[in-house]
Amino acid sequence: MTYTEIINSDTPTLVDFTAAWCGPCKAMAPVLEQLALKIGEKGKIIKIDVDKNPAIAEKMKIQGVPTFVLYKKGEILWRQSGMQSLTQLQSLIEGAQ
Repeated sequence: MTYTEIINSDTPTLVDFTAAWCGPCKAMAPVLEQLALKIGEKGKIIKIDVDKNPAIAEKMKIQGVPTFVLYKKGEILWRQSGMQSLTQLQSLIEGAQ
C-alpha cells in the first residue's frame, strides 16, 4: 500500500515521522510496540524515516522528529512533535474510532 492509501483508510492511522539518529525516536519505539498490542485492529501505526522519505517529510512540513500525525479517511485528526505517552496515544486512536 502507498502512503496515500494508508492514510485514506477508515482505520485511524498514527504516522510516526522518525529518524535513525534521533534519541527520542528510539525511546518511543517500545511505547509504540505496546500501543500496537493494546489497540489491535482499532488502528494502524506506521513509521516514516524522514531521511529516507524526504518528499513526504517536506510535504508534511516536518520540522523535528519524532512528529506524530493521526489520520482517518485522509484527514489529520491530531499532530504533535516530541515524545508522547502510551495512554495519550491510545486514547487518541480509540477516540477516532
